[in-house]
This record gives sequence, structure tokens and C-alpha cells, in this order.
Amino acid sequence: MSENPLQPPWLNAPPVEEYPFEESHDLRVGPKLHPTLDGLLPYIGLWRGRGKGGFPTIEDFDYAQEIRISHDGRPFLHYESRAWILDEQSKPVRPAGREVGWWRPVVVDGRATDELEAVLTTPTGVMELHLGKRTGTQLEFATDAVVRTPTAKEVTGGHRLFGIVEGALLYAQEMAAMGHGLSPHLSARLVRVGG
Repeated sequence: MSENPLQPPWLNAPPVEEYPFEESHDLRVGPKLHPTLDGLLPYIGLWRGRGKGGFPTIEDFDYAQEIRISHDGRPFLHYESRAWILDEQSKPVRPAGREVGWWRPVVVDGRATDELEAVLTTPTGVMELHLGKRTGTQLEFATDAVVRTPTAKEVTGGHRLFGIVEGALLYAQEMAAMGHGLSPHLSARLVRVGG
């Protein structure tokens, strides 16, 4: 008697327990860091800070941000960012941009090079593929491709520069969108609060 393809064996299987593998933004706990990530080690952690944003099509704004960069022992980093708009008294006004993605070094013959690849997605329907390079504690990324849902804003490119400066995470982001070429969009300074 053959199995019914409309009723696979997992259909009525019991529920599974929670995800059994650790992910950590704190190098003192969790899995061992994959050796190809040694050059990205300064970025692993939980970071919070403030920044300034703007673009030719919107008014300038102040924001706060939290970035978590973690690993699970495999040769990539998980990147998660969430931001919120601040008023003139630095009080939260509303949620702002969110991103999730992965950074990974390009590996040749089992060794990490200084070249990087990153995939970042937003809940607003934009996915960016970035290619970049690590120079010391500086990372520079530029978009290789942008994919958008039919209802997403017209984002066509980007450039990002990250650096660890005096223990803080600094970054600047340029964006090409809505008929404008690469223009300054975001810049911030975040301090390590975990990891």
C-alpha cells in the first residue's frame, strides 16, 4: 500500500519543542564563534544610540536605534535593527525603520577574505543585496541588487559605511530612491549595551 501524498507523515506528528540551538550577541555565552567571523568580532553585540535622518523627499528627523548582531556558530552574523522617531525632548514619538538580515564573509579555500556579502530586508517590501569589504574595523557596503514588492517605495540603491570608533558603532547610510540618486539618509552613533 503506497502512502497518500496528500497526507505526509508529518501532518499528524506531535508538536516540537522550542528551537534547540543557541544564538548569542554575547561572546561569553552560547556557541563558539565560527573562525571565519574573527574579523567581524568587534560588531557582535547589542547596540543602542541616536542618529539623524533625512532625504530630499522628507524633512530631517532625529531617531533612536537598537541593533543586535549575533551568531549561532555558523559562518554568518544575524543583523537586526529597529528604530524609533524622537521629538525635540528626545521622547519616543513612533516606531520607525526595521531591518533584518545576514552578514557573511566571502570564504576562499576555507579562509575568510576581506570581502563581505549582506542581505537585508524591511517590512516595507524592500530587499537589498550588498557587497562589501572589511578594512580593519571598518565595513563598507554597496547594493548589488534591490528587489521590491509592487507596493514598496522605489528604492534603487544604497551605500553603507560602518565603523567601530572608540568602542562605539558608527554608521552612515546613503540611499537612491524616488527618482533621486545616492543621497545621505541616516547616520548614527550607538554604544554597546550588551555582549
